[in-house]
Amino acid sequence: MDTRPLKPAMEPAMKPQLKRITAVLPVDAIEPCLPFWEAVGLVRTVEVPHGDRLGFVILAGHGLEVMLQSHASIADDVPAQAEEARAAKAYLFIEVADIHAIERALAAFPVVLPRRTTFYGATEVGYREPGGHLVTFAQFSGGDPGPA
Repeated sequence: MDTRPLKPAMEPAMKPQLKRITAVLPVDAIEPCLPFWEAVGLVRTVEVPHGDRLGFVILAGHGLEVMLQSHASIADDVPAQAEEARAAKAYLFIEVADIHAIERALAAFPVVLPRRTTFYGATEVGYREPGGHLVTFAQFSGGDPGPA
């Protein structure tokens, strides 16, 4: 049996330390998306105009952050990524403390994943936010999701 080390003996390589992950969601227009994100408690912390509309927005709250950038803004900012960004759709999974509060807050938005209980102990409900991205909210069995 070969017991030689796979790598030469040296100090372990320092791996990068990730500090935050924030979704940047490409959308046709930012303004129609704002009521969805604001309904779940996020507030605009940064707004960047692009022509006579918003081109970029950061929404934050509850220790979370999401960014929205218009396709037109992406096309001007990074033209090589414009078509890829236009086709991209994100699937976000957001853990919440109270699934009922989410359902009440988003009652005006269509449900695309009806409330369900999963084998991994989550009660989930999913929405397609106005920018076209799928957002699933999940409450884990530590709380009582009960009937809607």
